[in-house]
Amino acid sequence: MSDSRFANKEGQKVPCVSFPVREGEAWVTKTCNEIFDGRTVVVFSLPGAFTPTCSSTHLPRYNALAKKFKQHGVDEIVCVSVNDTFVMNAWAADQEAENITVIPDGNGEFTDGMGMLVDKADLGFGKRSWRYSMLVKDGVVDKMFIEPDVPGDPFEVSDADTMLGYIAPDAQTQAPVSVISKPGCPYCAKAKALLTEKGYDFEEIVLGKDASLTSLTAISGRETVPQVFIGGKHIGGSDDLEAYFG
Repeated sequence: MSDSRFANKEGQKVPCVSFPVREGEAWVTKTCNEIFDGRTVVVFSLPGAFTPTCSSTHLPRYNALAKKFKQHGVDEIVCVSVNDTFVMNAWAADQEAENITVIPDGNGEFTDGMGMLVDKADLGFGKRSWRYSMLVKDGVVDKMFIEPDVPGDPFEVSDADTMLGYIAPDAQTQAPVSVISKPGCPYCAKAKALLTEKGYDFEEIVLGKDASLTSLTAISGRETVPQVFIGGKHIGGSDDLEAYFG
């Protein structure tokens, strides 16, 4: 994108800055040297925690594909946003993004050093990061995917699948799987065991904790558990799942 205001930093070192981070009840300082030196790291950066695209797609998909990235030599997946550490920690907990390290670039120093700091004052955001992703090897940018320089918040190339496709073009990814279950249900245990046997990771939605019988009926059209969904397709109960794998 030669006409873009965002310069591609491939072949250059990442900015060397420090990040004050809250871990439990203590303040710690993380440095870029700790994060990047001698390691292969995927970074994706976004305009803000809790914002729609960031929460619905960008972060969850990187979290879901973390095992695949690790299988192909990635040591860590890092999400950077110009937010404070309390907001980033709360967002990561809300998203259950245990496979992602969230880095609060609260002062925008890292983002500015990457040339990605933009003015979102029209939305009341102040200075924020443009959306991009990059593969960093030993502190040097190996590959960078920068969203097109158009109005709004484009999300076309910085996604997890595009990055995984660059790192491992032949990698096979599974469709996302969800299981609606309830505690103590033997058929639920059977379905989950079968999914694990077949090598599927899955999200479990537990009745009484995450959803109600009303939700189950509205989503699946049935009143029994488990109800399994693969790639957005309703498979059904444990017997239906066995037939699916046939």
